[in-house]
Amino acid sequence: MPERERYDLGTPFLRLEREGHLAWCTIDRPGSRNALSGAMYFGLKRAVQLVNAMEEPTALLVTGVGDVFAPGGELRGRVEDANPVVEQLGVGDVLPFEALRQSVAPVVSAVNGICQGGGLLVAMLSDVAVASERASFRAPELLRGIADTGYAAYLPAHVGVAHARDLLLTGRTLDAGEALRMGLVSRVVPHERLREEAVAAAESILRTAPEARLHVKRILHERYGQVDRMTMDWALFRGAEAREGMRAFAEKRPPSWVPEALRRGTRA
Repeated sequence: MPERERYDLGTPFLRLEREGHLAWCTIDRPGSRNALSGAMYFGLKRAVQLVNAMEEPTALLVTGVGDVFAPGGELRGRVEDANPVVEQLGVGDVLPFEALRQSVAPVVSAVNGICQGGGLLVAMLSDVAVASERASFRAPELLRGIADTGYAAYLPAHVGVAHARDLLLTGRTLDAGEALRMGLVSRVVPHERLREEAVAAAESILRTAPEARLHVKRILHERYGQVDRMTMDWALFRGAEAREGMRAFAEKRPPSWVPEALRRGTRA
């Protein structure tokens, strides 16, 4: 049996462990329900880079702990893994999404539970997303005042414009069955077989020719729209609605823009 190798991703809340041709990146921040800090987003990007640099062809598998895959970014202001290097970088340099879609090494997401926000983008931009029957999916950014231009560019290519409008403008939650029917993920499996099926998907991709695979992936990804990073940077960090949305989330209340008649005292 090959020896297990471990890699530092710059945050205690991500584990990258490799055995032979498989490397597992586990999102492990249960105290914050796996919310992704800036250092964790950057760590996911680093995991992609490390696996692509390995001499032996290796697949990257991403999963979470407990009943959560990843709910998206940390909105409550809790910083437990501050990284001064990451703090000086722009959004485009920190986020892992372009690295995921451009990876020569196979990337498979094993979606074990709640999958929202940036976590859903990780799953969508993996080569294959294998979801547990217990998984749920949501794109809640507009509920938080965040104009996520990445979603606006990526989601229509995945599920069509009508479904993309529905998901982005309502922020509703899908179960695994509806996500599969919509094309948000490609496989749903019994929960107890999730890791086994994710490994099978990764090993299937490893049997294909890397250079030819990269050409096919590039053509497939041309269907994505252009991500407007300038708007994303402004809306995420400087926009008044995003600041109010994050405060409301942290305070467990509806944001100020919600009509009085629709307020129920708790956040959506």
